[in-house]
Amino acid sequence: MLESINPENVLFIDIETVPIQPGFEKLPERMQKLWEKKAERLKNTDTDTPVSLYTKAGIYSEFGKIICISAGMFRQGHFRIKSFAGHDEKQLLADFASLLNQHFYKPEHLLCAHNGREFDYPYIARRMMINGVHIPAILDNAGKKPWEVGLLDTMDLWKFGDYKNYTSLELLAAIFDIPTPKDDIDGSMVAVVYWEEHNLPRIVEYCSKDVLTIAQLFRRFRYEPLLAPDQVTIVQ
Repeated sequence: MLESINPENVLFIDIETVPIQPGFEKLPERMQKLWEKKAERLKNTDTDTPVSLYTKAGIYSEFGKIICISAGMFRQGHFRIKSFAGHDEKQLLADFASLLNQHFYKPEHLLCAHNGREFDYPYIARRMMINGVHIPAILDNAGKKPWEVGLLDTMDLWKFGDYKNYTSLELLAAIFDIPTPKDDIDGSMVAVVYWEEHNLPRIVEYCSKDVLTIAQLFRRFRYEPLLAPDQVTIVQ
């Protein structure tokens, strides 16, 4: 199946998310009560509290926000990466929606992410809805038949129907001998880097590396050689 796909029809994406506020105490009272209910279901130990568990809030679209979407595409043998990042989530999402509406709107167009079906795609769509940004057709699956959904997931492709385990991008990069993107921070550190270090460029670089790794994995799945450094361009 993958061999029949034109890589130029695929947009490779990754997102970085953080809790919508720097701390539990900054949430409006109504949302504090709702997070307390959520935290009760997340507790693993007696010492877990809504405050201590709030570091996990960024993975839930109702309590988190997107601070970066990195997107990569193949053009004439080169892989170009552009990131949409900032503190204004609505503007970030509107800019990304504009890219999709202008360049990835045909039936043959596809998005590709790692664990995208469970995380990236629904998270983006939900945050767009919350922010009043119209969801581009490629992300809107309502009423579509399975074969009409243009969403690829490298984790799903690796499972071959086995749904028992989660396989990280880092692990797949290691076994396919792809240079790891995890040479600086990892997902668990993003909130600290954003809210405490105020270092968004560091997060953007990390997100861009993940997009490149997803594209490299896609090439491995197609039995193709890895992209060389001079084939990759980061668009500012």
